[in-house]
Amino acid sequence: MRKIIAVAALSALASACGEKAPQEQAGDDPYLWLEAVEGEEALQWVRAQNERSLGELEADPRFEALYGEALSVLTSEARIALGSIHNGRVYNFWQDDEHVRGVWRRADTASYRAGSPAWETVIDFDALAEAEGENWIRGSTACLGPAYVHCMVEMSIGGKDAGVWREFNTETKSFVEGGFYLAEAKSGLSWIDADALLVGTDIGENALTDSGYPRTLRVWRRGTALEDAPVYFEGEKTDVAVWPYVDQSEDGAHVFVSRSVSFFESEYYYDKGELVRLPLPMNADLQGVLDGRAIFFLREDWTHDGADYPQGAVVAFDLSDGAVETVMTAAGNQSIGSVRVGKSNIVVQYLDDVAGAAARVARDDESGVWTVAPIAMPANGVVSIVSAGGGTDDAMISFESLTTADSLYYVSADNQVEKVAQTPAFYDPTGIVVEQRFATSADGTKVPYFIMGRDSVLKQGNAPTIQYGYGGFLIPTLPVYYSDAARPQHGALAGLMWIKRGGVLVLSNIRGGSEYGPGWHQAALKENRQRAFDDFIAIAEDLIATGVTSPQKLGAIGRSNGGLLMGAMLTQRPDLYAAIDIGVPLLDMKRYNKLLAGASWMGEYGNPDVPEEWAYISEYSPYQNLKAGEPYPKVLFYTSTKDDRVHPGHARKAAAKMADLGYDFYYYENIEGGHGGTANQDQLAHRTALEYAYFASMLMGDAE
Repeated sequence: MRKIIAVAALSALASACGEKAPQEQAGDDPYLWLEAVEGEEALQWVRAQNERSLGELEADPRFEALYGEALSVLTSEARIALGSIHNGRVYNFWQDDEHVRGVWRRADTASYRAGSPAWETVIDFDALAEAEGENWIRGSTACLGPAYVHCMVEMSIGGKDAGVWREFNTETKSFVEGGFYLAEAKSGLSWIDADALLVGTDIGENALTDSGYPRTLRVWRRGTALEDAPVYFEGEKTDVAVWPYVDQSEDGAHVFVSRSVSFFESEYYYDKGELVRLPLPMNADLQGVLDGRAIFFLREDWTHDGADYPQGAVVAFDLSDGAVETVMTAAGNQSIGSVRVGKSNIVVQYLDDVAGAAARVARDDESGVWTVAPIAMPANGVVSIVSAGGGTDDAMISFESLTTADSLYYVSADNQVEKVAQTPAFYDPTGIVVEQRFATSADGTKVPYFIMGRDSVLKQGNAPTIQYGYGGFLIPTLPVYYSDAARPQHGALAGLMWIKRGGVLVLSNIRGGSEYGPGWHQAALKENRQRAFDDFIAIAEDLIATGVTSPQKLGAIGRSNGGLLMGAMLTQRPDLYAAIDIGVPLLDMKRYNKLLAGASWMGEYGNPDVPEEWAYISEYSPYQNLKAGEPYPKVLFYTSTKDDRVHPGHARKAAAKMADLGYDFYYYENIEGGHGGTANQDQLAHRTALEYAYFASMLMGDAE
């Protein structure tokens, strides 16, 4: 349940795993000492690798220009200040060259809609960090609706997932003295009312699951000690997590508990005076409450009271009598991506052959029928819901594509669409084309991909090409311009830093994502993981077969689960690639479930401690499959010491093993930055420049 995890602050793991090197399996793994995150020997190794690699990459004549280009995009004041509507105001988090850590600010809706927001600062995180002498990085925010006065604000030290939560008042614009406070942990919380929170956090023995997330929830009332708060719900140690969710509706507070027994499977409980388990399937995501009906997105087929509800549909579950209604279903080539519950209706974003669209869905009270009314957005791009709900039926929706800068549209309750902001182009798109093509995977499945480049470059062929992929956790790969700037493959950065230099960009819509709904994801789970890798390989082979590029000029890039994908490409098909960028990766799949948040992902990959499951995981686990005498390209690893979600030991150990096998590589580990790999825009610009300098060197050769 993506929305709940965001609201409850999926503050992925707290403590740095192993200040001392773990001893288990030491005889089998000579690099286990590198799992000691802050171990002095491990950090000495990291510093040596950083010095060597940065010395080479930063010496590339293109690096300074690339860094300046990345910084110009990432800190540009011309970016759209995207925000959420709450109680008549638009709240926005903003970073630029003067606000490196960022400011949380707000403007009245009227001025924002007119295109000239009257901003007032709510929290200046740069000033706060300086005043308190702490390396604060802003995390999540949870506020009590609809007034949006009582808030809990999360901050992490150096960008970790684990965070500190402090109570904040948006009227006084100050932290509440003596208010609610949670020490650094991976906590989940939601407001019950102005004087009570439903909280899951680390308060000692047995408070966390094996995955390191909350196992128990407590009702914490103002003025009492958290340790004395009564237990509201308790899960199992083997669960991934127990998350709270309270929906503040006009008819009162609706209190839910989600017991996540695996990353994708959850039991839902609702407070009807006592907690009652709802009869929803395990693969369902709660989106909110509308007129006493809980809105769920189904990721599996469901039969209830003699009626069938298909996978990929949105349904409404009446919390009073259990009646179910279909809100919206997706066609075979569609995928519902985002569902936002407004004051009296629902706004839905969906994909149609990976092209974005949006609709408003409303219920007729007499017939009980839900009607889908399309929202008139531009075609052939990415449509994202920026804001919906917050006590209003007004919404804000953005549109972008690889060649079209972001536009923001204000959508009134009656679906009138008005453009309120437009980002200036960060690069000149003249002569640049974007095409959607399809490759045929090993099992015959047609897999789409986007290709972007100058028309003249594509016609000439054999171009330096970067192929991006992710393929996991229901996350689609979309052709965005800027909205996820942490990934340098997207339009604004790629256009400015790569395409204009004669490069080509490819986005791979491989299985494991949700481009065609939950089934597209489930097709690559566990024992079927190889399908995602085969899809990526099929696209690479198609690029070569159609003359777009050649193995000598083809590079690949991926991070996190995409880093696992890159590791598989390195060990399975190094003949296809001249460069592979492996970011914050999972690589040691034998031990991944023992490192930080790894245990929570066994629903995606399987359990390596079960021999039958290790049998298929071992076939692709990159760390175990590294061997001497292979045509590996000179890869780039990057990670972060402060990443408390995917352990930096994955990248460290793989690099060390490659060194001992006689391979050269680049390695960069940022000392802060969490799973994003960076803690601020300047660090992100630096890393992005390193990545493009790497690809330029490996695929284009020496600078002229």
